[in-house]
Amino acid sequence: MDSSVNCPFCHLTLPSSQLQSRHANSHFDEDDGLAEKDEQLARDLELAQQLSIQPPSSTFTLQENNTMDEKISCLIALQYRSSFYHVKSPGGLISLLSNCFELDADTNTTVLLSGYVDHFQSLASEDAGWGCGWRNIQMLSSHLLSHRHDASELLFGGSGFVPDIPFLQRWLEIAWEKGFDALGSHHFNNSVYGSKHWIGTTECAAIFRSFGLRARIVDFGPKELQSFFLSVPGTSLTPPVVTANASDKRKAFQVYGPMDRYLVGRNSDVSQLDSIVNDQSQSSTNYVAGGSDHSMANRFPRKKEGHQVLLDWVWNYFSEESLTTSVQNRHVVITNRVPLYFQHDGHSRTIVGIQLRRQQNGVPQYNLLILDPAHRTVALERSLRENAGWKKLIKRGAHTLKKPQYQLCYIDPGIAIGEEMEQLKKIDSVFIEF
Repeated sequence: MDSSVNCPFCHLTLPSSQLQSRHANSHFDEDDGLAEKDEQLARDLELAQQLSIQPPSSTFTLQENNTMDEKISCLIALQYRSSFYHVKSPGGLISLLSNCFELDADTNTTVLLSGYVDHFQSLASEDAGWGCGWRNIQMLSSHLLSHRHDASELLFGGSGFVPDIPFLQRWLEIAWEKGFDALGSHHFNNSVYGSKHWIGTTECAAIFRSFGLRARIVDFGPKELQSFFLSVPGTSLTPPVVTANASDKRKAFQVYGPMDRYLVGRNSDVSQLDSIVNDQSQSSTNYVAGGSDHSMANRFPRKKEGHQVLLDWVWNYFSEESLTTSVQNRHVVITNRVPLYFQHDGHSRTIVGIQLRRQQNGVPQYNLLILDPAHRTVALERSLRENAGWKKLIKRGAHTLKKPQYQLCYIDPGIAIGEEMEQLKKIDSVFIEF
């Protein structure tokens, strides 16, 4: 537990790690002593002091006298970097994982990986049993900060680091107050700070969308459960399971980009898909990642058995031609794709890639490559360095997909502005039937 100390300059009570890493240095910023900056700093310190003496259950939304800009400015000043075990390798765990696959001489195998990502493990003293969703958001954030300059300038106020869970909870409340995911905000009574609430893909999408990132959600499950997908948090995929009224359901069918068009194409004719896209193009300015056309919808046969459709989708995501280098004659490929937030009832993990093995009968065999917040980072690093035991920690084949329903959250390239930002405030998804 981080001890609290008083700042010797402004006497604000702060966690010691925050004082050492960020706050104290702010008093030495070179700015020619402008009165305007001094006045702003005084306002920020006053707001920070207000937050520091409030109970953990309080939220920004209860501070009606503060403007949104003031709340964000205060949060940026207060937040500090989340601690995690830093893998001592230039490319982190992904580089080690790539090396292990390169040592495998199987020419019938192709591996697609995301780029650099830090592993954030749940800690017994902090978030064990409830924090997996926040840890996956941290993993996706670490990738975005490392690979996308446009995202790093916006995420968490341009801080350049991944905040600790309490500050991510504050950022989610800020997103709600801005109007993102109104149903989710209502479910949590507009407050998650200091709580141990389970979160899921909707909360992940709300946070990233509030910074202008194009976070999308895909639902997988049996048709008879379609009406339960993307209901208020706490239903279906976000434990504990509760019953939601029909009026609480979010719209479960929306086409955003090529990944969604692929999903729609699996359960409808291309002519129907064209009609949907044309109708939406006349009424909105939905973004199409990479300028892809409808050919994405026909990459795989229409009918697949069971959970194979989820594996097909993940392969399609990481192998999209406009966003990755050619996979021909390459055993391991580092793509430009952001890792996937992978949710099912009871737990969530981060998909960092996929392995394809071409079997003699011509049927592709897939393995998801997953980083689990429940695993110890040290154990992951050791198993990869020794090339022993890592497969049981990271590889997940079709036989392991035993849940009746799953959700994925992925992030398209680019930054939303204007009317598109308003459209992103409503969290909806594409549904595909198992």
